[in-house]
Amino acid sequence: MMILEANNLKKVYTTRFGGNHVQALKNVSFSVEEGEYVAIMGESGSGKTTLLNILASLDKPTSGEVLLRGKKLTSISEKEISAFRREHLGFVFQDFNLLDTFSVKDNILLPLVLSRKSVKEMETSLMPVARSLGIEDILAKMPYEISGGQRQRVAVARAIITHPDIVLADEPTGALDSRNTDELLELFNQINEAGQTILMVTHSTKAASHAKRVMFIKDGEVFHQIYRGDQSAAQMYQKISDTLTLIATGEKYE
Repeated sequence: MMILEANNLKKVYTTRFGGNHVQALKNVSFSVEEGEYVAIMGESGSGKTTLLNILASLDKPTSGEVLLRGKKLTSISEKEISAFRREHLGFVFQDFNLLDTFSVKDNILLPLVLSRKSVKEMETSLMPVARSLGIEDILAKMPYEISGGQRQRVAVARAIITHPDIVLADEPTGALDSRNTDELLELFNQINEAGQTILMVTHSTKAASHAKRVMFIKDGEVFHQIYRGDQSAAQMYQKISDTLTLIATGEKYE
């Protein structure tokens, strides 16, 4: 079942005095099926962050449309958009975006608090998620008392506790060392295998090699896509590397 659809997205930014126009996205169309794990890659300035912001309804396209489960995001009023994001989207950021004055438990529960869920509902939701991510023993700690890897697990817990339609991850391994990167990628594999749809923007070939599909953005357009199929992570890694080389050298993909 199709869960996310982007149709003919175009985004043009105008400079402060209106003299210059910068086209971040030209004509981007793609769809994401329920349960997919998609990575988006591209060089800096390729438009991938702009695309993620539009998919997250943090920005609006100049033209084109985004549909989440058939609902046009551009049709949602500004008054309702925050609640819509909270209920339908989960976010995992490079710098964790945890509140230092909140405990781990309170950080995880924040989306449910904002959605006015009852204490009973929150407590029922918390422990299964905390156990699945191996953080049940640090719920009383503050973010500054735990490691970077643990902080990212907390961020993942906060993203999935609402059972969102899709988790949007922005460079989730960017602030992690190699060991914690491996642990996070395995964690993403596990929650995807459990049915969670994931869309991840990343510069990391290693991170992208764990996805089931990799979409490359170049000059504001979809340049190429790679599907995992029965390929290993090592085979995906090589194909991704080859495609990034083509993008960097300006050669055409055959």
